[in-house]
Amino acid sequence: MMKILVSDPIHTEGIEILRKAGYEVHENFDLSKDQLKNIIKDYDAIIIRSKTKMTKEIIEAGINLKVIGRAGVGLDNVDKEFAETKGIKVINTPDVSTTSVAELVMGYIISIARHIPQATESLKKGEFEKEKFSGIELAGKTIGIIGTGRIGTAVAKRAKCFEMNVIGYDPYVKYSDTIKMVDFETLLKESDVITVHVPLTDITRHMISNDEIKKMKKGVILVNAARGGIIDEEAVKKGLEDETIGGIALDVFESEKPFRSVLTAYDNFVGTPHTGAQTEEAQKRAGIEVAKKVLEQLNKMKR
Repeated sequence: MMKILVSDPIHTEGIEILRKAGYEVHENFDLSKDQLKNIIKDYDAIIIRSKTKMTKEIIEAGINLKVIGRAGVGLDNVDKEFAETKGIKVINTPDVSTTSVAELVMGYIISIARHIPQATESLKKGEFEKEKFSGIELAGKTIGIIGTGRIGTAVAKRAKCFEMNVIGYDPYVKYSDTIKMVDFETLLKESDVITVHVPLTDITRHMISNDEIKKMKKGVILVNAARGGIIDEEAVKKGLEDETIGGIALDVFESEKPFRSVLTAYDNFVGTPHTGAQTEEAQKRAGIEVAKKVLEQLNKMKR
């Protein structure tokens, strides 16, 4: 009987799908690198989230490994190229968190535009300072979306419901039914809100830094719910201090473990601890989809 190791928690419905298909499933969380290296040889497939790191060393030890399933979007924690040289199929679930992340982005924008976190804290202190929290409307404002794939397009559709003008930049997309595509400089200059939805690569690291911020509208709102490091946090600090940036919202940070950010001290910062996909619905979809994809690959290999 083929064995599947689940080394990071997934939804119970995903586990049930695997077991009902007749596979032996072991849930073993919080394994150290050495522990995983010692047991991976016993498994035909492994299902992970973001915590488990499938390095070259771990993959090399997986002498029976046939499938690596990542319940989530990114594959930053998997040496995909090396796995594929070993004939190991690497799969992920890129669509499951689209709605959750897009909704979080809109929540950020509204929170900054209307000072919701700050006003809430003020009320908790017994204050009632109505004039202090005067905000702005989103209707008629321009949102610039960097990266117009699944999540960027989902954000665009929601922004249009708020009567925002939507423009986008993506070097791989020339035309979109939903978004008016522009060049990068135009997006920086015309946007009242800028949100990034690209992977972190050598090209995208610090793609929003000092030079880019200087080109933006005064009071721009910046959002990053993609990957830490796309926005240069030190550059944002300067932008907040000279009031070029009116608000910054981050779900991802340049340093997450250990967590450090120079931005948390600012009143116009809103943030969450990498919770973009942390909804009941997204977690359930991820568990079910990764289970089905792993089964599909293992069943092919049994034929």
